[in-house]
Amino acid sequence: PPWPRTLALALQHVLSMYAGAVAVPLLVGAALKLARPEQAVLISADLLTCGVATLLQTVGLGRRLGVRLPVLLGVSFVAVGPMISIGRNLGLPYVYGAIICAGVLLALSAPLLSALRRLFPPVVTGSVVTLIGTSLAPVAIQWAAGGLGGPDYGAGANLGLAALVLLVITAVTHFGRRGSGFLGSVAVLIGLGVGTLVALALGRVSLGELAGDPAGPWLAVVTPFRFGWPRLDAWAVLTMTLVALLCSVESMGVFLAVGRIVGVPVDQGRVARGLRAEGLAMVLGGCLNSFPYTTFSQNAGLVALTGVRSRFVVAAAGAILVLLGALPRLAGLFAAIPKAVLGGAGVALFGMVAAAGVRMLSEVDFRRSENLYIVACALGLGLGVATVPGAFAGLPEGPLRLLCSDGIVVGSLTAVLLNLLLSRRAAE
Repeated sequence: PPWPRTLALALQHVLSMYAGAVAVPLLVGAALKLARPEQAVLISADLLTCGVATLLQTVGLGRRLGVRLPVLLGVSFVAVGPMISIGRNLGLPYVYGAIICAGVLLALSAPLLSALRRLFPPVVTGSVVTLIGTSLAPVAIQWAAGGLGGPDYGAGANLGLAALVLLVITAVTHFGRRGSGFLGSVAVLIGLGVGTLVALALGRVSLGELAGDPAGPWLAVVTPFRFGWPRLDAWAVLTMTLVALLCSVESMGVFLAVGRIVGVPVDQGRVARGLRAEGLAMVLGGCLNSFPYTTFSQNAGLVALTGVRSRFVVAAAGAILVLLGALPRLAGLFAAIPKAVLGGAGVALFGMVAAAGVRMLSEVDFRRSENLYIVACALGLGLGVATVPGAFAGLPEGPLRLLCSDGIVVGSLTAVLLNLLLSRRAAE
């Protein structure tokens, strides 16, 4: 699209992922009892690296790096628990040493991992994408209620704001398709804007919050190895490598979903380039005081909702994230958007991801009981783990507990393994 439209569409992508992007550095910083200035360093580094990683994926570098699809990278929540554990027991230098090693291993093993593309027929892909969308739905509802743990969680005003945003997005999407259709493509941005203005009028966000921290700096320079030179511990490296592998499984599912949405075949070579870029992003994150990265599902939902398939729109979003990483006062403007407003948009975005998965499953032959069973077990286990993560708290801390901590990964592996087993049995 022309540049003015591209920037508006890119801003919409940034707003859709911003809360998830800054949540991880806030959680890790608070858990490790870092001072506020040090937490600010984590957030700036995170936004900067998110932007650079997104540019690597969308624009690419050479012929061997970047999936070249409209996908946006952000920090993986799968890594939060392991990073806090390593940081508390060993210190942040060991966290970053493990992240760098895991990124290198992921980049080197990208061709081998991309061969797993053959393990993702429509019954598996549809199950994984549906699971990604449905498992994110509780997050949207938590935001709509005001953010889990917030002082007014579940208040009617929060739920009303979320409902208003969802109604605005629905109306603009429906009526904005007339003419050029541009209004329909920025429906989420308009909904977030209207919701924020209403929240401002209701006193649920102040002009001071929108102006940012007056004591904070306008310009932040991200210094590599701000918390010390990386150090290595075998167990920490093994744990973070497992995190990287789990992230790669989730990313492959999103690659395949976005490829179907935009009509681009996602072959083994494209998957390898995407995973290689993700590994390089992890290495960059470890050097710049940030964290492991994965492809964000909500932005795939935004591509499906708007129908704008240009990867350069998401590349522009990456450039905005780089700018926000360098300008923390400007980043504070986005942070002031109430959680309830984001929740209204999240319902539509996460729902679109699930709908894309259902559309993929419509191509599956459910007259075969094996396919029905694969979908049933993948969704049953994946959603169960996603909604009741504490069920595995009694497992000893290690790879098995980490594996069982993420519903998307559990459901994805279930679909892949059952497909291999049942397809082979059917062939025999």
